[in-house]
Amino acid sequence: MFAEENGLRGDPRLQAISQAIRVVPHFPKQGIMFQDITTLLLDHKAFKDTVDIFVDRYRDMHISVVAGIEARGFMFGPSIALGIGAKFVPLRKPRKLPGEVISEKYALEYGTDCLELHVGAVQHGERAIIIDDLVATGGTLSAGIKLLERVGAEVVECACVIGVPEVKGQCRLIGKPLYVLVEPRQADKCF
Repeated sequence: MFAEENGLRGDPRLQAISQAIRVVPHFPKQGIMFQDITTLLLDHKAFKDTVDIFVDRYRDMHISVVAGIEARGFMFGPSIALGIGAKFVPLRKPRKLPGEVISEKYALEYGTDCLELHVGAVQHGERAIIIDDLVATGGTLSAGIKLLERVGAEVVECACVIGVPEVKGQCRLIGKPLYVLVEPRQADKCF
């Protein structure tokens, strides 16, 4: 569900968040319109508004785990976790976490990848959300859900700053509710 459909229709923060995201055409390959959230992070107000919207949504949902997907989920997850009084748990690419991990492979358009979670970071019965910057196909979020559910967590929802308009149909792919702030932007100018 898009934030606009959940009581934030006309909220000027959503427009400001969208405008703070830079679009880089043809990166990392021809035909991709890369949604660069690093410019959002440079805009203190837009970044704070992004975190505040997520905190407002999750504050009273008894969430104990905010799981951030590497790497851009790390930029939002810790602030959201602090705001709602939860712990932050990183979901990382292979061989980035020291100690014992569990892994989950997932398919990409151009191959496969993998996420890992520290054993013991999440306890059975904990309520979790998963945060990332963008959802397109849902493959990465699905891997995150599987990891958390394998250790007995209840994944309440997935949250992304940006989601393609077709994401409503993608909710079935990830099998969990999905909360998205804005749609991808088109390039303002050619680079």
